[in-house]
Amino acid sequence: MEEYRIRVRIFIGIIFVVIGILGLRLGQLQLLDQDDFTAESRNNAIRENRVIPARGSVIDRNGVLMVSNQPSYNILFTPRYFDEEKIPLVANLLEVPDSVVVQKLKEARAWSGFRPSRSFTGVSFGVFSRVQENQYRLSGVTYEIVEKRSYPTSANASHALGYIREVSGEHLGRLEEQYPERLYRQGDLVGQTGVERRYENYLRGIPGSAFKLVNVHGREIKSYQDGAEDHSPEGGYTMHLHMDSRVQALAESLFVNKRGGAVAIDPNTGGIIALVSKPDFAPEYFSSRLDSATAAYLFQSNEKPLLNRATTNLMPPGSTWKPFMSLMALQEGLIRPGQTVRCGGGHPLGRGRFFSCMGVHGPLTVESAIQHSCNTFFFEMMYRTDIETFNRYAHLFGFGERAPTDIGEQAPGLIPDSAYFNRFAGEGKWGPGWTLSLGIGQGNMGVSPLQLARYVAAVGNRGTLYPPHLVAQLVNPETGTVTYPDLPTPERMPIEPQYFDMVKEGMRRVMEAGTGRLAQIPGIPSGGKTGTAQSPHGRDDSVFIMFAPWDNPQIALAVQCENAGFGGDCAAPIASLMAELYLKGEIPDSPAKTIRMRRALSARSEPLSD
Repeated sequence: MEEYRIRVRIFIGIIFVVIGILGLRLGQLQLLDQDDFTAESRNNAIRENRVIPARGSVIDRNGVLMVSNQPSYNILFTPRYFDEEKIPLVANLLEVPDSVVVQKLKEARAWSGFRPSRSFTGVSFGVFSRVQENQYRLSGVTYEIVEKRSYPTSANASHALGYIREVSGEHLGRLEEQYPERLYRQGDLVGQTGVERRYENYLRGIPGSAFKLVNVHGREIKSYQDGAEDHSPEGGYTMHLHMDSRVQALAESLFVNKRGGAVAIDPNTGGIIALVSKPDFAPEYFSSRLDSATAAYLFQSNEKPLLNRATTNLMPPGSTWKPFMSLMALQEGLIRPGQTVRCGGGHPLGRGRFFSCMGVHGPLTVESAIQHSCNTFFFEMMYRTDIETFNRYAHLFGFGERAPTDIGEQAPGLIPDSAYFNRFAGEGKWGPGWTLSLGIGQGNMGVSPLQLARYVAAVGNRGTLYPPHLVAQLVNPETGTVTYPDLPTPERMPIEPQYFDMVKEGMRRVMEAGTGRLAQIPGIPSGGKTGTAQSPHGRDDSVFIMFAPWDNPQIALAVQCENAGFGGDCAAPIASLMAELYLKGEIPDSPAKTIRMRRALSARSEPLSD
């Protein structure tokens, strides 16, 4: 009997302990964790839908709309409410295999079981309409209408503008950390290249919220509290570019059958007027699914259309380097104003070596040496200096380094120094025979069109090196607040202004009575220099630099045409026509226009071998 009582007491004690534990847990749920579980319970009945703001539009310097938005349709999965028995129906409506729906559902579940996930983006209006019509049969399947990029002008400007695509998982994590207020989620579109990527934080805007009451099947019934808790989105900033879409479109049309790049800069601000890389692509390719042919062209073609040749194409500058050599020589005292060097057809170097010139020019000053593009003169200037001085001045002009700009994709280029030659020739085993050709822009060096344009802009404005940049300003559409790009202060070059005047005079003579005379703009004096760069991969490369008007430059340009022959054959007429359109607003019919157009369009790059 006593044993029975003990067992009853133990049993009663266990019951009280269990009741006590349950009571404590109930108290924790009701009091301590009330906020958390109230929110979770609320989420089962109320759905928060994001309201995606309009991405900021892009406008050129003349107010022309270059990038805007148009409706796009997305299908969203909410795994908690998705009826997997409807997978065949969903696949049929979306015109995809069942396995694709299964995979998308898996990805959505990995992200969140209760939140809608953008599983199919940019579907056609027909697909969207079928899903909308069958909404009553599709628990856990919803839709949204957002905006995608459209490009109203004839200018692609694809390497400058860039494109947007669906964010990857790795990129999503970085964006959530960097910009938590932007509320990034799986399936969102973000800038991948160009200014779309560089200014993502401004262009995206801040999403809003719309709360909806939902039933047990996850279907929306009505607005929660008549929208009292909804938050309006904040639209993306409007981006104003320095770019002139007319000049950009013209340059792109003149680059038919060519590979290369062209950059035009305002020499008084560093604003980029045009940035062309060819072959290129239409940015709208990325506004919808890529078909197999387009994907093969973009990612597998040996033409490499995604490569930004305007900022990464590195080739010797050829004779466009001679104005640089003149400024270095004058500033270093290698030659004095008015002093001459005699050209007898080349530069002897001893041991029977002879660096040839393209003619016998006789005695030449700096100005006449630039006009006649005399190799002998510039061989001599290189002979009188050393490689470290050469390297130092090249860096002063921005060569051999990335420019401080809002363009992300750049190559620093190659400007050799003594360490470079020691590495390739052996210490003490090289001399003028290795370096003399640098004086005429040939040999072991590589520069990009962007670097050349920045350099000739500094020549045109007599010594100020501006950071080249695409964006002029960003305007908040809600408040009108203006934000300017964060750029470094322009650099004043340590070269006497009178030396720039001498070099500019030589470049004026090039355009009036030298190799650039066929590229002269009617009625507008200019300064320029043609260049023909030797290429190890076929025909020579055509290079040209220019600024105009000569006395008060408003535009500076550099053009490279790969494997297209002499500088005056391809690059010069393209630059000249771009400059004329920018300065005059049109290119009036004239014999000069006909000649330049014919030369520009007939020139073509040597085909690439597979």
